[in-house]
Amino acid sequence: MSDELDTIVAADNDKYMIRCENLVKIYKTSDVEVVALQGLDLDVERGELMAIVGNSGSGKSTLLNMLGGLDKLGGNLYVDGKDLLKFTDKDYMEYKRNTVGFVWQNNARNLVPYLTAVQNVELPMLLNGEHKRRQKALELLDRVGLLKRKNSRLDQMSGGEQQRVAIAIALANDPRLLLADEPTGSVDTKTSNMILDIFKELNKDEKITIVIVTHDLKLADHIDRVVAIRDGRTSSEIVRKRSYVEELNEMGDIVLVENSEETAHEELIVLDRSGRLQLPKDFMDALEIKGGDKVKVELDENGEKLVLFRSGGT
Repeated sequence: MSDELDTIVAADNDKYMIRCENLVKIYKTSDVEVVALQGLDLDVERGELMAIVGNSGSGKSTLLNMLGGLDKLGGNLYVDGKDLLKFTDKDYMEYKRNTVGFVWQNNARNLVPYLTAVQNVELPMLLNGEHKRRQKALELLDRVGLLKRKNSRLDQMSGGEQQRVAIAIALANDPRLLLADEPTGSVDTKTSNMILDIFKELNKDEKITIVIVTHDLKLADHIDRVVAIRDGRTSSEIVRKRSYVEELNEMGDIVLVENSEETAHEELIVLDRSGRLQLPKDFMDALEIKGGDKVKVELDENGEKLVLFRSGGT
C-alpha cells in the first residue's frame, strides 16, 4: 500500500466510526430468496448521534445486525477502522465485548429476569473480568436515573425502567459504538422522550457514536440526522438545519423541542457511490411512475437543476 493511500485510510478511520459500501445481504431458503440489502452505502462519523428509519422489510434491522457483528454479508464494512468482513470468530467476540453495545427492543434479550437491576448491569463486566463491578454498575444506573431501583427485579419494573437498565447494560464495557433497535417502540411518549434524552446526554458527554434503528418517523424531530432506507438501499436523509448541539450550548440542559421554523428539517435524496438515487415514493406517485419505468434526465438551461421527464411528458 502506498504512503498516500495509507494517509487517506488513516484519515477516514479518524473521521468515521462506520463506513458501509455496496452492502449486499440475501437470505435463502429452499424455496425463497429475499434480498435484504442491495448495494447500501452509509457513512457515520465518530461521535455522531443518528437514526435509521424505514418500513418493515426495508433492510434496517439487517444492517443493524451487520454492525453488531451478528451477521455477515457482501460488500465493504468498516467499524472503528476495522474490516468486519475479515473478522475471525475470536475477532467478533472481542468486538462485541469491547467496541459495540446493543440495546434490543425486546427486553428479554437484554435482561436476566431473576437478577436485580444492579446484578444485570454487573453481568457483562463479570464476563470481562472487570474489578469494581458493583461501583461501576451503580454509577451506570445512576446515569440512567434508576439508582433507587438497583435491587428491583425485571417483574418489579415498568417497560421504560427495563429499557433504561438495558442501556446501562450496553454501557457496561465502555463501548465506542452504541446500537439501539427500536428503543422507544414499546413505551409511551413521556418515557420515549426520557430515553432519547439519555442517548443525547451520552453522545454529548461521552462522545459515544449512537445509531438508533426505528420505524418511527417522529424521531426526525429530535435527532440531527435521520437516514431513510428503502428496498435495501439508502434513499434519503433528513437533516436538521440547526443542530441540537448549538441549542444545547445555549440552553445548558437537554430539552426536547417541537419542530418549528427555526428547527425545521430538510429532506435530501442520497446518491450512492455509483451516482444512483431513489426518488421518494410520494414523488413517484405524483409523477405516476413505478420501479422499472424509464425516465429522461436533463439539466435546465442554467445548468443548475436536474429535470426528470416521464414517458410522454414532464
